[in-house]
Amino acid sequence: MASKSYRRKPVSKRKSTSANKWIFYVISFVLFCFVAIGIYKFRDGFLYYLGFKTDKNVAALSREERKLADIRIYEVLHKHDDKAIGFDVSEYQSEIDWEQTYHIDESFELCFVFVRATAGKDKVDLRFNENWKASKERQLIRGAYHYYRPNENSIAQAENFIKTVKLQKGDLPPVLDIEKLPKSQSIDSLKVGLRRWLKKVEQHYNVRPIIYSGESYYNDFLKKEFSDYPLWIANYNFWRNHLEDDWMFWQFTEKAQIQGIEGMVDVNIFNGDKNKLLLKCIR
Repeated sequence: MASKSYRRKPVSKRKSTSANKWIFYVISFVLFCFVAIGIYKFRDGFLYYLGFKTDKNVAALSREERKLADIRIYEVLHKHDDKAIGFDVSEYQSEIDWEQTYHIDESFELCFVFVRATAGKDKVDLRFNENWKASKERQLIRGAYHYYRPNENSIAQAENFIKTVKLQKGDLPPVLDIEKLPKSQSIDSLKVGLRRWLKKVEQHYNVRPIIYSGESYYNDFLKKEFSDYPLWIANYNFWRNHLEDDWMFWQFTEKAQIQGIEGMVDVNIFNGDKNKLLLKCIR
């Protein structure tokens, strides 16, 4: 029996086109809302940039990245203009002209600095002595920090810091910088080592050290056992605008530009004004 041939009914192009348009409009609307919220949230920063910023000294970032970084930096500092603002440096900033390090964009006064002193069991920052002395002469409230290497002996690391750093009256407490996970030991062993470093340094200087870490690292690995230590938290999230109540310091950017320093610099906000910061210093 001969089979009948049937012609397949063509798919309606009109329906397909309408669906694509609808999807396009939805995506466009979502993107528009996202951009609008961002502009509103950082409106002061955008206005500042449009009115006062030039395209000079774009450092290692592209022009657009530099603009976004500057907008956020201004916005965050603008919201914390009642708090003490500072920065941190190491040998990676090369030689610093300390006599120019008074403000960010001539708007926000810099009143404190953290200087890297040591790393691991035997590393001394090549510019520590120079930066430590110069920051004092510049009359900044200064603090020294140790970069902790998880796979090296904790007591040897503490002794390296103690041998290198002579804290004086008016200096900030010592800082333990922990950012990396161990490769040759467990997390529990890492915590034992951190505790040993903290206790030895506290006994030597007779002041409780500050712990510096990224927010996620701290929450995941340190918060349960080390919440009794003062915190210096790094969080560069574009959408975060404020410190948590239990943070002593907040490092909110690593992309700032400060006159007198080549390249990009970390900027920090203290959870209080300069007078309150002075009360945290060694007496």
